[in-house]
Amino acid sequence: MIDTIVIGGGSGGYAAAIRVSQLGGRTVLIEGGEMGGTCVNRGCIPSKIWMRAATLLHGIRKAREFGIAASVEPVDFKAIVDRKNGVSADIRAGMEALLQNNGVEVVRGRAAFKSPREVEVDGRVFEAPKVIIATGSVLAFPDIPGLDDAAVTTDQVLEMTEPPSPVLILNANPIEVEMAFLLNAFGVAVILVTDAPRILGREDRDTSQRIAQSLREKGVEVLTRHSLRSISKAEPGNGWTCFLSGGAGERAPVVQKVLVASRKPATANLGLQRAGVELDGEGAIRVTRQLETTARGIYAIGDAAGGWMLSHAASSMAIVAAENCMGKNGTYPFHLVPRGLWTFPEVGAVGLSEEEAEKKGLEVEVGGSPYAVNGLAMLRGDVGGAVKIVSDAKHGEILGVHIVGAGAVDLVGEAVLAMQLEATVNELARSIRVHPTFSETVVDAARDAANWALYLPKR
Repeated sequence: MIDTIVIGGGSGGYAAAIRVSQLGGRTVLIEGGEMGGTCVNRGCIPSKIWMRAATLLHGIRKAREFGIAASVEPVDFKAIVDRKNGVSADIRAGMEALLQNNGVEVVRGRAAFKSPREVEVDGRVFEAPKVIIATGSVLAFPDIPGLDDAAVTTDQVLEMTEPPSPVLILNANPIEVEMAFLLNAFGVAVILVTDAPRILGREDRDTSQRIAQSLREKGVEVLTRHSLRSISKAEPGNGWTCFLSGGAGERAPVVQKVLVASRKPATANLGLQRAGVELDGEGAIRVTRQLETTARGIYAIGDAAGGWMLSHAASSMAIVAAENCMGKNGTYPFHLVPRGLWTFPEVGAVGLSEEEAEKKGLEVEVGGSPYAVNGLAMLRGDVGGAVKIVSDAKHGEILGVHIVGAGAVDLVGEAVLAMQLEATVNELARSIRVHPTFSETVVDAARDAANWALYLPKR
C-alpha cells in the first residue's frame, strides 16, 4: 500500500518523498519532466553558475586596485553553458540515486487527480491516503501586444552563447533584478522597466534604494512607474520598438529582445477541482499553517502554494508536509523564510521590512551598520551596503533583518537562526564574531538597534 503520493520532483517533492521514506512510509513520486524541477535545471543552479562567472569577471576588473594588472580575453559563453549543463546533470543524477537509495518509486508522466485519493498518470491510477502537491511554477507571460515575438525567457538567457543587446527587462522583482546585473556584467545594455514606484517592491525600502543605485551606477537604465503598452518590429533594423508610458511621458526604445522572467504557480491541468483543492486569487493553492489544502489529506508546498516561491522554501516546507502526512501536526514558520539575491552587492533578508512592521501597527526600533565601517569590507574594497535590523521597541524582538553587501546571502542565515531561537537585539548585540569578517556588521547593527552602537556617531 502506498502511504503518500508526491506530485513533482523538484526541490520540494524530492525532499518530501525522502522524508516520508525516512519515517517508514512507502512513497510514489510522479515527475513529468526532468528531476530537479526549475531550480536544478532552469533556475537557482544555472543562474548562479552564470552569476559566478560574472563575479569572477567583476573581480578581475577590480584587480588593479590591489596592484594586479589583469586583462580579460573574450568570454567563452559556450563554456559557461557547458558547465551549467554539467553541474545540473550531476545534481539530477545524485537526486535520482538518493531517491532509489531511500526506496522511493519514481513514476514518469503527467499527474492529475481522479478523486481526493486517486491520482492518474498516463492511464495508471495510484491511490494513497495522503498526497503532496509540489508542481512548482511556470513562466507567466503578460498580455502585451507583440510580446510573444520579441520575448526572450530566462531559460533562453541561461543557454545564450551570444548575448542580445540592448535588452528591455519587464518588471523589477528578484529574478528580473538579478538578470539585469547578470546581463550588464557581460556588456549588455539593459533597460529595467516596472510600473511600480520602486524596484524590489516586497523588500525593505532601503534595500530597494541601494540596489537601484548600484544598477544605475553600472549603467543600467532603471525606469519605475513605466508601463510597457505594446511592441512592434523596428524599422529599419531587426530590433523591436517598445512603447512605454509613464514617468515624464511616452518613450519608445529599440531593443533586440524583451526579457520575461515572471513566474506563476503550476496548478493548471491537475484536476484540483475533482480533489476539492481550492486556489487563491493569484492561482496558488490555499494552504493552512500545516500546509494542508482545502481537501483533507492533500498538502501543497513550494511555488504551487505561492508566497515567495523560493527553492529553499519548498524543501523546508517539504519536511513539515511529509511529517504531517505521517501523523505529526507541525506548523510551517512562514516568517522565517530568507530571501537572497546574487547581485552586486548581494542581498539577504528575512522577516518584516520596516514598512510592513509599521503597517501592522507595531512600534519598532531600527538599527543599522554600514559596510563602510567594517574592517573586512574596507580592506577588500567592498564597502557598498549595510545591515538593517527591525525590532520590537518594547521587548527587542527581532522582526526583520535586511542585508545589502558582500556575503549577504550567507550572512542572512545568522538572522534566521537568531529569529528562530527568539533572540532579542540585546542578545545578538552581545554575541562575538571573528575579526575581520562581514558577520561583525550584523552584531554592530544589533547594537545600534539596542541604542549602544560602538562604531557609529551618537544619534
